[in-house]
Amino acid sequence: MDAMRYIPRTLEERIRHALKRGKSVLLLGARQTGKTTLISRFAHDLVVSFVHPDVRQRYEKSPHLLKGEVEALAVKEAGRRPLVILDEVQKVPLILDVVQDLIDKERADFILTGSSARKLRRGAQVNLLPGRVAAFRLDPFSLGEFPAKNLEERLMYGSLPGILSVEEAQDRETDLESYVTVYLEEEVRAEAVVRNLGHFARFLELAASESGGIVNLRKLSQEIGVSHTTIGAYYQILEDCLIIERVEPLVRSKTRKKLTKSEKYLFFDLGVRRLAAREGPKPSRDALGRIFEQFIGLELLRLSHVSGHGLKIRFWRDPDGPEVDWVIDRDGVYTPIEVKLTDNPVISDTRHLEVFLSEYKSARFGFLVCQVPRKVKLSERVFALPWQAIGEIAA
Repeated sequence: MDAMRYIPRTLEERIRHALKRGKSVLLLGARQTGKTTLISRFAHDLVVSFVHPDVRQRYEKSPHLLKGEVEALAVKEAGRRPLVILDEVQKVPLILDVVQDLIDKERADFILTGSSARKLRRGAQVNLLPGRVAAFRLDPFSLGEFPAKNLEERLMYGSLPGILSVEEAQDRETDLESYVTVYLEEEVRAEAVVRNLGHFARFLELAASESGGIVNLRKLSQEIGVSHTTIGAYYQILEDCLIIERVEPLVRSKTRKKLTKSEKYLFFDLGVRRLAAREGPKPSRDALGRIFEQFIGLELLRLSHVSGHGLKIRFWRDPDGPEVDWVIDRDGVYTPIEVKLTDNPVISDTRHLEVFLSEYKSARFGFLVCQVPRKVKLSERVFALPWQAIGEIAA
């Protein structure tokens, strides 16, 4: 990828629409997903980046400096509310008091970015006027934004903009290692105030290895030597820092009483996941199949984040019987999706989808996402779909 070429992001139009309606915007996303590049697309009057320590310290000492700066802009731009960008706003959470006041008095519109929701959730001062601030989540590139020419390469190296811009595989490996070491192991642990860094480092490796599977807190607690409540707190840290995303199971059924109630977690990027798990770039065929399943899950989550239609992504599992990798939930209307790393699907691959379709009357069709070159009808209500066309399901 040409590092100088801007790749359009799906969220850009939705952010523009929110600003046009007079809403301020909160844009959350893990580090290096392209938030700064995206917000630079908007004509703004003031940018304050709290990434820089000197800037951060200035506003920590005097948060109300921002009010005077914005009011000066408002005088200068009479008749138009200025647009103010605050980058990595979670680093100075007290500034949100000032932001709320300025939004409430209609003195400015804001784009706030953050790579952690953790500090934004603490205390009454972080109430960003629900209904006035539109919240969005920026992920690494989706297939719709940056199509994959090579599937295995995307499974191994993920789709962070900065990684896709690197040509050499060894350089990508080095940059991903740096991301895991510098960001995950230092910034996340520092923000979380983890007492035992060794335990957290071991947890991070195991959580990455277990990504996409059913979470077993007690098993992890035994392997690491900490309580299962501590493991739960560690998962919450990663979730708050936007490194993992929780996927809830579908638990409603008229006939099945033992549906899995434990959740799954997916790492936000497959390249980061692999390096955090200390795995090399040459997995076994079975491991590649599990990563492919996560890849499709991540694509569905990314589509749900930008859809604006309240889509939820779930999974369905009966420990004594069938399971379905992913389920799109549109307010109780379900679309089951199985994932299989094959270019030659057979009717037996659809059996769990057929069970799901018979159990839930709102489900019209099921899909087997695989490596076929084009859509194939496998049964009356089940189709095989190329992985490149995953966006068609959630459209």
